[in-house]
Amino acid sequence: MNRETVVRDAKFSIGQVVRHRLFPFRGVIYDVDPVFANSEEWWLSIPEAVRPSKDQPYYHLFAENSDSSYEAYVSQQNLLPDDSGDPVTHPAVDTLFGELNGDLYSLLNIQSH
Repeated sequence: MNRETVVRDAKFSIGQVVRHRLFPFRGVIYDVDPVFANSEEWWLSIPEAVRPSKDQPYYHLFAENSDSSYEAYVSQQNLLPDDSGDPVTHPAVDTLFGELNGDLYSLLNIQSH
């Protein structure tokens, strides 16, 4: 599967603000994997009753909850759009993204010199 297939199959976009379906955190997507691309140990650490399929897009998030900011790796089936309109306060958001318009951050135009 190539990156073009990921774009076609992915329900969410880079820069989109999303929330977790089961757990109380939200974040902004900064990368997408076409299928699971983390360690087997990480995947097996998820309780079997809620363990998602590996054969779906997985999203890298700059995430936050009421206590902290962190990076999260979440399956497509466990994400929902976040329509709160609230910005994500993770410190890395400003390094990749510009303005928040609705639920979508614009990408910064980073040029090398």
